[in-house]
Amino acid sequence: MKILCVSDQIDPLVYSSAIKDRFGDVDIVLGAGDLPLDYLEFIVSSLNKPLLFVFGNHHVADMKYFGGGSTFSSLYSWDYPDRRNRGAGATHIGSRVWYEGGLIVAGLGGSMRYNRGENQYTNFEMSLEILKLLPRLLFNRIFRGRFLDILLTHAPPQGIHDKEDRCHWGFKPFLSFMRIFKPKYLIHGHIHLYDLSDIRATSYLKTKVINAYGHYVIDIP
Repeated sequence: MKILCVSDQIDPLVYSSAIKDRFGDVDIVLGAGDLPLDYLEFIVSSLNKPLLFVFGNHHVADMKYFGGGSTFSSLYSWDYPDRRNRGAGATHIGSRVWYEGGLIVAGLGGSMRYNRGENQYTNFEMSLEILKLLPRLLFNRIFRGRFLDILLTHAPPQGIHDKEDRCHWGFKPFLSFMRIFKPKYLIHGHIHLYDLSDIRATSYLKTKVINAYGHYVIDIP
């Protein structure tokens, strides 16, 4: 399975008339936040592939149009696309677990709380968001043999790819999540990469943590 990950920047290699030539062979697209919905719509309409996304701490004006995130909905409505949770042809999976093409993806959007802006959390509040995922993760473990394949976030884990300023701190609960649920990948955005020498991928226990800034393609055997 080939996955196109996008985050934080309208990438000229993606937002291009050549998008189908470059990325037409991907099976799914994951958006790690801080991207306008019309950009996601362009990707979906150009590639005609499913796109799952979370909101970051910018471009959040449309969040009010998206439901989801409750324990009830994540447990009983997870396998069925809910139009209230869809926008621009993409599916919002913030605080939800989603199954698509044999891939199990959980989503946790937002950043560390640094002002009174929307979609910002303390470590404790993010732990509560993780608890919303627990019923479905346990369901997966029992009936699909694993909790999940990918955790899609906006912010990184604490101490992995994050920065010293509070806005760009990573979340400590993500470290516990990786230890307990062992996703193959944690894909995040939020941390801009300006230098080719910047670290994009880091291994943590059994999880590969990837910064999707701009775009990044993953091949899963």
